[in-house]
Formats: sequence, C-alpha cells, structure tokens
Amino acid sequence: MTNLNTIDPAAVTGGANIEINDVVIAKSSIIIRRFLRNRTAVVGLAVFLALTMFSFLGGLFTSWDKETIDPFNIGMPPSSEHLLGTSQAGIDLYALTVEGTRISILIGLVVGLISVLIAAVYGCTMAYFGGKVDTVMLFILEALIMMPALLVVAVATSGGGNGLQQSLPSWLLLIIVLLVFSWMGTARLIRSLSMSLMTRDFVKAAQYMGIPPRRIVWRHLVPNIGSLLVLDITRGITGAILAEVAFSFIGIGIKVPDVSLGVLIGQATSQVSTFPWMFWVPLTVMFLLTGSLAMMNDGLRDAFDPSSSSVGRAKRGGPEKSEPGKTHEPAGKKTP
Repeated sequence: MTNLNTIDPAAVTGGANIEINDVVIAKSSIIIRRFLRNRTAVVGLAVFLALTMFSFLGGLFTSWDKETIDPFNIGMPPSSEHLLGTSQAGIDLYALTVEGTRISILIGLVVGLISVLIAAVYGCTMAYFGGKVDTVMLFILEALIMMPALLVVAVATSGGGNGLQQSLPSWLLLIIVLLVFSWMGTARLIRSLSMSLMTRDFVKAAQYMGIPPRRIVWRHLVPNIGSLLVLDITRGITGAILAEVAFSFIGIGIKVPDVSLGVLIGQATSQVSTFPWMFWVPLTVMFLLTGSLAMMNDGLRDAFDPSSSSVGRAKRGGPEKSEPGKTHEPAGKKTP
C-alpha cells in the first residue's frame, strides 16, 4: 500500500499507472487532477472554450452578418441595434468579430496540431534511423530554418490574384504557409530527446524482437515525449494566432473579404481615436485568446511536472494525519 505523500516523482513520469491506497490510478487521471487543481489554468481553459463557442455560435444571437450593410448606421458606436457598433462601411462589428475570432481560432488549432504532428514524425524518424538518413534530414531541416518566412508569406498571399490566390481562400493559403515554417524548431528538440530514448533498454529490446520501425516510433518514442508535444500544441496555437494577427496587420496575411482579428485590428489602427470601438473590441478578444492559452500552458507544464508544487498537494485523510515534529503512539502507552 502506497501513501499519496510518499510517491516517488519518477514513478509518475515513468509508469502508466500509480497505486495509491490499493487503488490504481492512471497517469492521465493524475495529470488531469493536477491540472484541475490549478485555478489559473482552469480559468484559462474556461475562457478559451467560451471564445471558441462564441466564434461558432455567436452568429445565432444577431440578425446581421459580415456582408450586410446598414446604411442608416455607418460608423456608429455600440447601441441596442448593434451591440458592438458598426464599421465605417456600416457592417455590424459583432458579426465581424464572430467571424474574425472563428478564423483566428481555426488557424491556430490547425497549425498548432498539424505542425506538432509533423515535428514528432520528422524528429523521431531522424533519431531512429540516424547515420546518413539523419544527416540528410537534418540538412533539409536547417535549410528550411534559414528560409525567410516573411518573404515567403508575402509572395504566397500577395500574388496579384494569380495562381493559388484565385483557387484558395486567403486564410487557407496562410495556414499552408504557416505549416511550412512552424514545425522545424520543435522537430530539432524532439530529435534530441528521441536520440536519448534510443539508448533505453525497452527500445533496444523492441529492435531485437524485430518490431517494425513505424511501430517503435509510434509506440515507444512518441508516447515518451507526450508531455512535450502537449505543451508544444498550446504554444503552437498561440504562435499561429499571433503570426496571423501580425501578418494580417501589415497586409500580407488574410485578405478582404475574409475577416480575422488581425484584419480588424489593422483596419482600425489608423482611426483608433475616431472609432475606438472598432480597435479595442478585436484587440480585447485577441488578448483574451492568447492570455487564456498562456494560462493553460502554464497549468499543463505544472501538471506534467511531478516536482512542481505550484498546484498544491493532495490532502491526507484519516486519523493518521500528524503535524511536523510529532509522532503517534498506540493507545494505552505513555512515553516515560
């Protein structure tokens, strides 16, 4: 029988299950409990889920959309008819914010998830095969890192209406370009961690048993760097959202008629003193979005780190609870 306060931290990271008071608790359950004890992380998760629901369901609470113009309310502040006001073209800002938030979250989720998946496969493959395969793949990785991402984004999204610009929406084209440049740093880190895992006995045993490389990578390497991958997903989502806002702000990201938070902020920057609601509404949504992801990332980091005490300790129950410096003795016996 194992007491909760005497668990070896290495057991939490190395084993799949932990036995506490004769009850086997899965490692995933321990991580979830530690995450939920972090109030800041829970608040961040609640804010992110609320913004996600707002982006997909917020259009149901208004009769306006991003294309309908109200000629009688052009550049008007928030009112009962337009909850967040209207733009200079007379378009409801609430509808624009819903659409822009959805596009920004969609870009963040797709880029954050797929880039980490690409990095995991690429980095683990380099570490597993090594030798010439590792040399060639590392050369390709370093070449991609040296490419000027800003220039590539500008050329891909501002081609004068030719090629891909005519067949793909600007937000989808931006996702493709961001995917090309967002996985390389993570892949290098995963390669280093996977190379250390290749020296472990369980990996060598799997190789001696003739298990295919694909199964070794997916069953032994990837799960052992799962905590890093989860943290990189939240960081990747945040980075993709900030990249979209930055590129759209300078005019090389999302293009009109597509809408995003970066487009709304960029359009209102020059007139922030005249139409402040057009600037502060999307900027506030962006801060809430990136701030909630940062709080979630901190909570996940502490949840995966068994040595962290920022989320507190589990309470001990029962009559065996004691104070520091005091000992319990059987009833009926006295210390001379």
